[in-house]
Amino acid sequence: MQVVDAFSSSYRQAREKFLNAAANAGLTVTSYPHPLPGRDGEALALDVVRDGAADADKLLIVSSACHGVEGYCGSGVQVFALHDEAFRAQCAAAGVALLYLHAINPYGFSHTRRVTHENVDLNRNFQDFSQTLPVNEAYRKLHPLLLPDKWPPGALNAAALAWYVAGHGMRAFQTAMTSGQYEFADGLFYGGSAPTWSNLALRRALREHAAGVRQLAWIDLHTGLGPCGHGERGFAGKSGDHAALARARAWWGRGATPVTSLDDGSSVSAPLRGLMWFAPYDECPQSEITAIAIEFGTQPALKVVQALRAEQWLNLHPQTGAIQAAQAKKALRDAFYVDTADWKEKVVSQAREAMLQAFTGRVSAL
Repeated sequence: MQVVDAFSSSYRQAREKFLNAAANAGLTVTSYPHPLPGRDGEALALDVVRDGAADADKLLIVSSACHGVEGYCGSGVQVFALHDEAFRAQCAAAGVALLYLHAINPYGFSHTRRVTHENVDLNRNFQDFSQTLPVNEAYRKLHPLLLPDKWPPGALNAAALAWYVAGHGMRAFQTAMTSGQYEFADGLFYGGSAPTWSNLALRRALREHAAGVRQLAWIDLHTGLGPCGHGERGFAGKSGDHAALARARAWWGRGATPVTSLDDGSSVSAPLRGLMWFAPYDECPQSEITAIAIEFGTQPALKVVQALRAEQWLNLHPQTGAIQAAQAKKALRDAFYVDTADWKEKVVSQAREAMLQAFTGRVSAL
């Protein structure tokens, strides 16, 4: 398979390619149906494929579309891997099973949204909702500026945001907006008030497919931050799990591609709340967990922010004209998926390298 052929122009097509790739490889698919239809009326699901022995005690998870629209990238990586006979043979020889989680947030993937159908950022949703939720006071101040009454925003709105950035710094602005908030259900980076469907479906998949696994590695695929085409490898584990961070850096942090961390400020991402990567600690307590998220860059950060604002405003104003709506959806997709052969080649090459590093001779533990 050519790399570009692994990627798709819609969720429907991506799912079809993934299911066909699994069938061609002789693998069984477990599907967790979503309760709502897709953009074109198609069925939605979290599709799970295990490639390897059912009793393998070493498992590598590769997941896509935590943030729905980012699934265009992650699905392509997964489809290509299922067609990659040399890669599959290396997995089998190493005694490592692979578990592909295709479209954890299928609704967002299909509807060209980053969030779930509950308007929740899934990677801020893994909280203990029986406890008092964090308060993001900085976002509270930004909320009316980020989502004004009219779109596109006027000069006063742009000036107010520029004033905020000038007074607080770009990093503080990024942290205030993206770290997660639990107060404004209509806002950006909303973490929700209860576990979402995708949260529960992921947990069920982990319980059903990772039970008994002694060593669990996880590569979660994301887009939208950093230089175009570059995949930053960020530690995806609990804060304070120093042993897991050390393993991640030993496995994946060699050469010119270090493993960054939210804890020490080395990541391109701001500190985040309610991360999806906490789930294996709950659902797979028997496992030694080592995980990274690969964040592939697309467009300049402020352009990505503007696309997120426009699409969220559109969602809050469904009466918006068809032309403006189409422009907002296209801008969001472009912000998280670069539809060029060069970008796709870079994505697959870097993802494949990281997947191999999880179990080849360069990593003796897995």
